[in-house]
Amino acid sequence: MKNNGYLERVLKARVYDVAIESPLELAPGLSRRLGNRLLLKREDLQPVFSFKLRGAYNMMARLAPAKLKKGVITASAGNHAQGVALAAQKLGCRAVIVMPVTTPKIKVDAVLSRGAQAVLRGDSYAEALSHAKQLQRRHGYTFVHAYDDPDVIAGQGTIGMEILRQHAKPIHAVFVPVGGGGLISGIAAYIKRVRPSVRIIGVEPADADAMTRSLKAGRRVELEHVGLFADGVAVKEVGKETFRLAKGLVDEMVLVDTDEICAAIKDMFEDTRVVLEPAGALAIAGAKAWAQKRKARGKTLVAIASGANTNFDRLRFVAEQAELGEHREAVLAVTIPERRGSFRRFCETLKGRNITEFNYRMSGADAAHIFVGVGVAGREETARIVRRLARAGCRTLDLSNNEVAKSHVRHMVGGRAGLAKNELLYRFEFPERQGALMKFLRSMNPGWNISLFHYRNHGADYGRVLVGLQVPKAEMRQFRRFLVDLGYPYADETRNPAYRLFLG
Repeated sequence: MKNNGYLERVLKARVYDVAIESPLELAPGLSRRLGNRLLLKREDLQPVFSFKLRGAYNMMARLAPAKLKKGVITASAGNHAQGVALAAQKLGCRAVIVMPVTTPKIKVDAVLSRGAQAVLRGDSYAEALSHAKQLQRRHGYTFVHAYDDPDVIAGQGTIGMEILRQHAKPIHAVFVPVGGGGLISGIAAYIKRVRPSVRIIGVEPADADAMTRSLKAGRRVELEHVGLFADGVAVKEVGKETFRLAKGLVDEMVLVDTDEICAAIKDMFEDTRVVLEPAGALAIAGAKAWAQKRKARGKTLVAIASGANTNFDRLRFVAEQAELGEHREAVLAVTIPERRGSFRRFCETLKGRNITEFNYRMSGADAAHIFVGVGVAGREETARIVRRLARAGCRTLDLSNNEVAKSHVRHMVGGRAGLAKNELLYRFEFPERQGALMKFLRSMNPGWNISLFHYRNHGADYGRVLVGLQVPKAEMRQFRRFLVDLGYPYADETRNPAYRLFLG
């Protein structure tokens, strides 16, 4: 199918039986700060608080009566599941939604409330998808793909149609969150045909960048691991059809980190009093990063606020990281001489600044390490503070971008252990389900002593865990095999400077 075939598909898409024409609203606070006119396409206001119902309903509404009678099936842990459930309710057909066992109860309940059947199977989306395919073959259901289907793509493309209708004046760029690629390929297929001067810019998390890598390679690239914070776009491989479209229609990709996503959630709340889910704020984070990097001024930018299905208990983590994402807080490790007056000079150097966190413990006869959070106005101010501390005789390390420092060490300062010989430090992502820790413990050699363990529940579908293990050098090959067989995402943090200063 040629790209221009999608114009007619979008124009004929059946979405408004269930979807609203979401408003295109100015973000006043963000616009002032960015020096650009930022418009938000409010897909978070849809009946299922996400754009996903557009594509699901358009695809299902076009099924033959006989196929509808047999029912539909999909695999999803989030917004697509709710879209399919609502579409089935409207069309009067059976819907089976296969979800990983790690899916939060709020999402399972949302599916059940629409009259769909929820089947919990597997620890990951891939395992849920495999089971859904088995049930499809066994019962003759029609599979409703979350993104890689022409009718699903066309349904999402109606967002692009609405944007151009709602804003007839020039638009410089539209920022779109990217997971499997259904949303960006649908929007791009319409906008590039009607108003080709508008730039289409995709936004992905830095740890889930399948489309960015695929476009760079000229072929679909499958990621080995994906970050799960923005779970709505946590896709290992983009779709065949979505990649084909994106390859010819997407102008640029932007990557953002977790801190920047959290800052965008806060920005959205300050402008609208609405709390977006991480994937829902992705495009806003991308627009901010792009405008700052390009030093863009006076341009009209559109960002898709794609969803607001978030867990309440995740908000603590978002609030903690938002200040770092906006570069309003610097996290510093400061080493001061262990002699009279040093601590006073350190405090005087920071006089008049807002101290957000402070951890101190005597760590030796010659020096002491201080972990401190300081309110700042941006990266430049952080650099000035570091230089000022250096002139005062304090060796300073900026840890503002150090994940281990921000998520773990700041809560553990003072935990040195002289007996922890041959200690390795690893950061893991444990699935948030019963048995995850026991799998870890049963898989490791019982002769390896756990010398450090730190876990915090961030309200996500996975837990961030920091583990110290005492592994003899002769058993390193066995240890590396344990890491692979365990199957949890991990990172070696043994040489992390925050660990070496405060815990090692």
